[in-house]
Amino acid sequence: MAQPRVVSLLPSATEIAVAVGMEQEIVGRSHECDFPAFIKALPICTATKLEKGLTSLQIDDRVQEIVRQGLSVYEVDAALLRSLRPDVILTQSQCAVCAVTPRDLEEALSSWIGTPPTLLSLAPDNLDDVWGDLRRVGEAVGAPAAAEASITTLQARLDTLRTRAAKRAHRPTIAAIEWIDPLMAAGNWVPELIQIAGGEPLFATPGQHSPWLEWDALVAADPDIIVLMPCGFQIPQTMADLGPLTTRDGWNRLAAVRAGRVFVADGHHFFNRPGPRLVESAAIIAETIDAGRGVDAGAGWRRL
Repeated sequence: MAQPRVVSLLPSATEIAVAVGMEQEIVGRSHECDFPAFIKALPICTATKLEKGLTSLQIDDRVQEIVRQGLSVYEVDAALLRSLRPDVILTQSQCAVCAVTPRDLEEALSSWIGTPPTLLSLAPDNLDDVWGDLRRVGEAVGAPAAAEASITTLQARLDTLRTRAAKRAHRPTIAAIEWIDPLMAAGNWVPELIQIAGGEPLFATPGQHSPWLEWDALVAADPDIIVLMPCGFQIPQTMADLGPLTTRDGWNRLAAVRAGRVFVADGHHFFNRPGPRLVESAAIIAETIDAGRGVDAGAGWRRL
């Protein structure tokens, strides 16, 4: 039986497809899919309407403007997509701001000639949903056994982190920040990752979407650790956009700031991709907790 041709329009779905052994079957990607490295050589089927170099506030303003006009944040190259002849298209329906949704594909699919591809839309809210998505992708591409093996390995690695965390004498309070301006806490699976790593998450509830966060609430909670992980931002972009946060009245009085326990993490490649590298994301949190004990910054984070 021929292996299915896969187009992934979601970075986490691309990583899931690779995890279940489909790296040779992926024939197209989104403009944001960039891991593993070989993915970058594949045809790009989408584009964003957001200009490069915008601050977090400018991005929020631009997105709100696009949404008010009833438009999508993304464009799909329908002709290229059809030419790739995919059997399966992986996308998402959780957030119209974060990646291409099924709605963005309506025009391309409506004029499809021949048998239309299977459209698999992912919308995880928590870690259990992520495991479910691995199974769904595995079923869609004919690799259910590989999906189960991947899940077992990933869960075992998280269990190792849980065991280490259980030995901690103190579980620090952690504010995970998903957007800087306006301020937003990281929800969904991130509170679970913090708990697994040995911390106590603030402001967000496991399995619930990321909530907006009032500055006064952050000051009142005075977290032991702050981890900045803006959605879609790599570390240099976050470092360049810290002004709206670090110039706020009361920032320098926060316990985490005074103790040097504010960290910048790669939100683009880790925390905001609900796929296999959520395990690495939990490990990053554990490393920030241990940072006061001589742990060197890893590739995914640095001390502010």
